[in-house]
Amino acid sequence: MQSPTLPPSMLSALRRVMRPLVRLMLRKGVTYTMFADLLKEVFVDVAHREFRLDDTAPTDSRISLLTGVHRKDVRRLRSESNTYHATLPENITLGAQLVNLWTTSPPFCSAPGQALALPRLASVGGDCSFDALVAKVSTDIRGRVVLDEWLRLGVVRLDEQDCVHLQAQAFVPQQGFDEKAAYFGHNLHDHACAAVHNLTGQSPPFFERSVHYDALSPDGVAHLRDVVAKDGMRTLLAFSRLAAELESTGEPGPDQRQRITVGLYFYTEATDPDPSKTPRP
Repeated sequence: MQSPTLPPSMLSALRRVMRPLVRLMLRKGVTYTMFADLLKEVFVDVAHREFRLDDTAPTDSRISLLTGVHRKDVRRLRSESNTYHATLPENITLGAQLVNLWTTSPPFCSAPGQALALPRLASVGGDCSFDALVAKVSTDIRGRVVLDEWLRLGVVRLDEQDCVHLQAQAFVPQQGFDEKAAYFGHNLHDHACAAVHNLTGQSPPFFERSVHYDALSPDGVAHLRDVVAKDGMRTLLAFSRLAAELESTGEPGPDQRQRITVGLYFYTEATDPDPSKTPRP
């Protein structure tokens, strides 16, 4: 039953937000029953972690009251103690570090954002080789292991001269569903957190802006897509370089470390001629 104090706009917004997620779930075989079980876990976990009184963990009864989840399910879910992973997998974190080094630090780039093709072996390229790049970030992982994984993901290509070419200006796997799903969860989570923060009136607000037009031609959209891809990536790389500089200026204490996400996205679809009759994605 809908709460009398719940604004209708809230349910309308949630319905719209859920449509692309439900589309993904249906395409990947996630049924309503499976998602409902997952949603129970999330409701209980968020209530347990974030809705405490005087820093005291809420009782099963209070979580049941807050969430609407039956108390016996609350007890079961809390006893299972599922661990919530807020960070990206290690292979993605390592990949992002390596690509950032490759695109910002000599001798691996000719200029910021201009990654060089690197000889694969240190015996050929010395300090300007793919092996040397990997060794700069981790001495525990061999360059060949990283290369094989990146070739699988489409992050790099290997030419006839055994040189490694970066395929993108950032670590964005072109293949590998698990890796892309990790980014999907990370990016949507952080964007949603910023939006929820702003919607609930917390301050200072996070920067969250976008532009909307609904009468563009296909050629106009194609032009905008190209400009956003080029200028947007240039902007993100500039933010990345600044963040790397700030990160290197001093090591914060364990209780002062903070992470950031800065994102940019582009989306297009056919304009609905009659929004009142056709549900939008």
